[in-house]
Amino acid sequence: MAEQRILGAVLAGGRSSRFGSDKALAVMADGRTLLDHAIAGLTPHVAQVVICGRNGGLADRPAPDMGPLGGLNAALHHAQNHGFAGVLTTGCDMPVYPAELPAMLIGESAAILKGQQLLGWWPVSLAGELDAHLATDNNRSIHGWLDRIGARVVDMEGLVLPNINRPEDLAGL
Repeated sequence: MAEQRILGAVLAGGRSSRFGSDKALAVMADGRTLLDHAIAGLTPHVAQVVICGRNGGLADRPAPDMGPLGGLNAALHHAQNHGFAGVLTTGCDMPVYPAELPAMLIGESAAILKGQQLLGWWPVSLAGELDAHLATDNNRSIHGWLDRIGARVVDMEGLVLPNINRPEDLAGL
């Protein structure tokens, strides 16, 4: 069986309201941005990395400001249109991406890391389903989407990943 092509997507369209400035461009102690770290974490595991929800990247689908699901939807359709089997995602505020995570996530169905819903695996077969989900009258919560599709939850016991929501979170690293 041929190896499947996987798309990596950094979900970076948030408003960063709790952070106070563009979180993706916040600089860590090593001089690299959070966005740079997110890209570097995904790159070894995928054939291509796209940025979702930012100028110069994939625009949220079906409209701007859809939250992480708008970025995921854009990535799924990009993957579907370019021959990828699925999408591995991370958030721009997730500077650590465990090397063993893709092997635990990738499978027949969608999967997320317990406690980190943006660290996930999404087969391209979900593109139409996410279009339908976003077309309904709902709050676009990722939790509602996960319930709708019955996503698997992967538990990497003992793993605690930094998630940057406020400037003090970044300073604490």
